[in-house]
Amino acid sequence: MKAAVAAAVVIGTALTTVATAQAAPEGPPLDVPAAALERSLDCPPDAFTSDAAPILLIPGTTLTAQENFFFTYEPAFRLRDRPYCALTLPNHAMSDIQVSAEYVVRALRTMADRSGERVKIVGFSQGGMIGRWALKYWPDTREDVDEVIGLDPSNHGTLDAYATCTPLTAGCAPALWQQQTGSRFLAALNSGPETYPGIDYTSISTPTDEIVVPNLPPAASSSLNTGEGRRANISTLDVCPVHVAEHLSMGSTDPVGYALVTDALDHDGPADPARIDRAVCTQLVHEGVDPVTGPTDFLAYSAGAVNQVLTYPHVAAEPALKPYATGSGDGGRSTDS
Repeated sequence: MKAAVAAAVVIGTALTTVATAQAAPEGPPLDVPAAALERSLDCPPDAFTSDAAPILLIPGTTLTAQENFFFTYEPAFRLRDRPYCALTLPNHAMSDIQVSAEYVVRALRTMADRSGERVKIVGFSQGGMIGRWALKYWPDTREDVDEVIGLDPSNHGTLDAYATCTPLTAGCAPALWQQQTGSRFLAALNSGPETYPGIDYTSISTPTDEIVVPNLPPAASSSLNTGEGRRANISTLDVCPVHVAEHLSMGSTDPVGYALVTDALDHDGPADPARIDRAVCTQLVHEGVDPVTGPTDFLAYSAGAVNQVLTYPHVAAEPALKPYATGSGDGGRSTDS
């Protein structure tokens, strides 16, 4: 009997050791106070009562979650009984993206824990890119994420930032520096694999994007091209050959972008343009957008974004990379190999 008990203890200890060894490292500690991280995530009361995987909505630069989604994706998701939470990044997503990424990390862990499901990320612009920073440097979150869907995500930055971040303007907001094509931030983000196995990636772009530039084939800024994750880089023109959309509409009311988002949410793997009903090409806005108040809401949303660009305090240079992103931190390096 004693021998059997001893054997069970040895086996149990061995299994625990193996499981511990296989667990993904958590990455660097979160420096943002826990209370601030908790306040940033807004989940409806029924967000975790469904058997469906919850969706994390992440807004673009210059925007809060409320400004980005209250008249667009939130009512659309409620129509379809899709469980979701919306994350507000600090300072209208204009400050250091490395700090904002901590909010994403906490949101992913919280939602996965509360739902018991892997989370689906739907993000616009910076919001479609920032999840990748979290996945890279906090490897444990890769187990919490099923899908990353980006609307005009700034995965490889924008040339526009060179005209915005100049000595004549005394620089620009930290997040604009970091989304400048060739920034240290983007070099770190895109070093190694851009995608991870077990996660599906859908990057949706419009060639007429005037903010994330260039978003044209063969090397659209939004595209993801390396790594073992299943991925699809889709232009709105792949669905509707004469469709014209600009950046802010893509992240809010655009019906083609929305159709691709919902296709990715409803199917295993990334979105597939072949599955989209071409009737979407005749629509002005997607479902959930109020035809009466929608135009006014869109104008207010656009005006708020412009106001942030014009009034947010400028810094003279790109924020320094955190030690964990340079390989000089302790225990916070990505596990890309």
